[in-house]
Amino acid sequence: MSPEMTAHLLTEVLPYIQRFRGKVVVVKYGGNAMIDDELSRTFASDMVLLHQVGILPVVVHGGGPQIGEMMRRLGKEAIFEDGLRVTDAETLDIARMVLVGKVNRDIVGAINVHGPFAVGLSGQDAGIITASARDPKLGFVGDVSKVDATIIERLLAEGLIPVISTIGADTAGQAYNINADTVAGAIASALEAEKVVYLTDVAGLLGDVDDPGSLINRTTARELQDQLDSGDLEGGMIPKISACVDAVNGGVNSAHLLDGRVPHVVLIELFTDSGIGTLITAEPYIN
Repeated sequence: MSPEMTAHLLTEVLPYIQRFRGKVVVVKYGGNAMIDDELSRTFASDMVLLHQVGILPVVVHGGGPQIGEMMRRLGKEAIFEDGLRVTDAETLDIARMVLVGKVNRDIVGAINVHGPFAVGLSGQDAGIITASARDPKLGFVGDVSKVDATIIERLLAEGLIPVISTIGADTAGQAYNINADTVAGAIASALEAEKVVYLTDVAGLLGDVDDPGSLINRTTARELQDQLDSGDLEGGMIPKISACVDAVNGGVNSAHLLDGRVPHVVLIELFTDSGIGTLITAEPYIN
């Protein structure tokens, strides 16, 4: 890149840094972005960059591929209903072991290579996520009943990056595995975040799932709710879209569906005029 192009890029970035400085950005991290070593390192450095320019990142992570791999190693078959993993007691133990004991530690470690910034949490810690059973046929799969963001806010005030795994518990202490998309949206709403960003394994929301060129760049929560109500959306996109709708309706300024396989995709979306992926707002977007 020429010096002129570098200078142009920096001047393009500056207004966005000024706009989002001091604002909370919740990033749901998962999929291939998590299991590719180079993408994992890039993601960690990007979170530190956001932190260093005064933005307040909060990382909420899943671990579906890692849970699935551990289940295969243990000879247990995974079953899904509407994009959600059916979770019996044994599967819950596996999920807790992988999410809290492995994935969370790996993310925290990758970020802390750059400095003592990240703190790992489970949704059970300090009562962050109060959960309830979603559906008996799903077993120990939970919904978010309540988010207590007190400990997250304290960590942000101390200049730290919270990294949160998505195990919650009900008032009796029973643990539940909760979809990470759902948790990210709920936490973003509780924090009154500026943005909630979802890293996916596709370019964003596609008008035709078989046509990568049918990317929908911008849409509204109402339009997406209509698609959910009509049954136009299927499988793994349902929790993501539902979470985006709930977050925007819950006061988050915007939600973003991005391709986590693209290096630095969060920075491209936040800091450039062109952006990337799908932007979801409450009202039609006016540039």
